[in-house]
Amino acid sequence: MRRLLGLLFVGLLVIAGWLGASLLLPYQGFSSQGTYVDVPRGASRRSIAGLLESAGVVRNRWAFEILSRLRPRRTLEAGEYFFDRPVTSLDVFETLASGRVYVRELVIPEGFSMFDIAALVEQQQFTTREEFLAAASNPAPIRDLAPGAPSLEGFLFPATYQFPRHPSAEDMVTAMVKRFRREWAAVSSETTDTSGLSVNQAVTLASLVERETPKPDERPLVAGVFANRLRERLPLQCDPTVVYALELAGKYSGSLQAASLPFESPYNTYRHTGLPPGPIANPGSASLRAALDPQKTDYFYFVANTEGGHLFGKTLAEHDRNVALYRHRLAEERTAESASKSDPSTPIPSGSTGSAGNAAPSPRRSP
Repeated sequence: MRRLLGLLFVGLLVIAGWLGASLLLPYQGFSSQGTYVDVPRGASRRSIAGLLESAGVVRNRWAFEILSRLRPRRTLEAGEYFFDRPVTSLDVFETLASGRVYVRELVIPEGFSMFDIAALVEQQQFTTREEFLAAASNPAPIRDLAPGAPSLEGFLFPATYQFPRHPSAEDMVTAMVKRFRREWAAVSSETTDTSGLSVNQAVTLASLVERETPKPDERPLVAGVFANRLRERLPLQCDPTVVYALELAGKYSGSLQAASLPFESPYNTYRHTGLPPGPIANPGSASLRAALDPQKTDYFYFVANTEGGHLFGKTLAEHDRNVALYRHRLAEERTAESASKSDPSTPIPSGSTGSAGNAAPSPRRSP
């Protein structure tokens, strides 16, 4: 009997040592580049242990399964995980039980259109441009809030997102719309809505403001100019709307030329009064606030000042003077830039010709 007990004790020590080595010693059976493990939804503990062993993440599948069954209240979460260094089976278990799936950041800048975002997600290899645009073209996720929205343009909130390596386009736009809803609720509760616009119209106005000026403190004033022109039924003459019309038609070359200003589209605010049918970009919170509560102003015109902001005018005569000043400053900058090419010691002037990157004054003179 003593011999049997002794053998049993030795056997228990061997098993304990085996479990301890399998669970407590860091292990790496994969390449130095790391490895991904995709845990399917509904997978059993046994199959997950097998996946981890096959990927070289744990030393022994049976030891990991025993560990997971000793903790029945902890669920191993589905998703893709990334391991790039030796870890213990206990660490692996905690990673899966906590759902620390592998994610990548995607930063959507304010003012990006759905075409810009589609190019970005393809460049960063999240999904294809075509798949993203197909998902973003379906307004169903926002129909309850903005029944007239022709697409999700304007409702893909610019922010930093975390996605797995290969998310579906539908999951991506769902996350962006969810963030928009949260931000819209906050902005609309904090702002006195003096615009009298529907949600779709307010977001559309915000998108025009976003594309016209990069300066948050200037946005209420730009919104005020647009509000004045809407009230007087003057065309908004907003260059970015022409750019968007060309993008929708697949005819945008990367820069807006004067010859394109008459391009026929309901989005072209040179040809049609009022707001376009929907947003032309995805505005941030500052532009949404500006659209809901435009600054009261006597201005009806604005033009770029070559410094990232704008010169504002009350009358057409004042606007014409501002346009002449803008062109004079632009000519001076080009002369200085040309001189700097022959004299490296001459600094190149900083500044922009407008938030949309166009040299055309906007809004232009009324017809």
